[in-house]
Order: sequence, then C-alpha cells, then structure tokens
Amino acid sequence: MKSSLPLALLAAFVLSSCSDEEPPQRVRHRVARYPAEGREEYPATQQPFNPNAPPENTAREETSATPAPTAGPARVAKGDFPYGIPVPGKPHLVESPFSPGKYIDVEGFAPGTEVKDPYTGKIFLVP
Repeated sequence: MKSSLPLALLAAFVLSSCSDEEPPQRVRHRVARYPAEGREEYPATQQPFNPNAPPENTAREETSATPAPTAGPARVAKGDFPYGIPVPGKPHLVESPFSPGKYIDVEGFAPGTEVKDPYTGKIFLVP
C-alpha cells in the first residue's frame, strides 16, 4: 500500500508528459555583423623595443616632469628661432625662451637642432 501511491504519481506524470502538444519552437536570433571597414581604421601597431631605455616605472630625478620635446619642421631658416637657455649644473636640461622657469630635457638632440617647446608649441634651437 505504501508503494502504490508513489507508483500512481509516477504513472500520472508519465501519462501527462505524453500529450499531443508540440514543444514551442526555438527562436533563432541573428548575430550582429559589423562592417569590415571599421576594423582597419585603427590597426594595432607594436612599439619598437629600445634595450637602452630606462625602465618605465623609475622616477626621474628632475624637479619638474617635462614632456619630451619633438623635432620641429625645417620650414624656416635657423636664424629665425631663438636658442634655449642652458641650465647650470644640468647638462641635458635647457630653459625654454618661450616659457621661463620651465625646464626641458633635450638629451639626444644635437646642438642647433630645432626642438618644439612642449608647453607652448613654439620652436627653439638646442644650444
């Protein structure tokens, strides 16, 4: 008697699952397709490795953090640009003639090279 109740319930579940109703149809969703032209707009470029460069996470000993100057275009004669002012005791630092009191690191630039002041965007010559 004790086993007849679970057996009856099991039979009821089996009979109810055998109904003639069809299961609902699965809905297929479309996958988004993006234009191929957007992928090539900004291709990934690998930066060149410089083994002589200092590690990125070391702090510089300079008092003011200066952005790196860039070489300027050679459109105007060199006589039209002023020279940077050398900082005494610091061989690779110059003071910009356009932004007094701000030091710029010109290490790696030869004397007479046109350099762009990162603070003002104007061009001056390395002394």
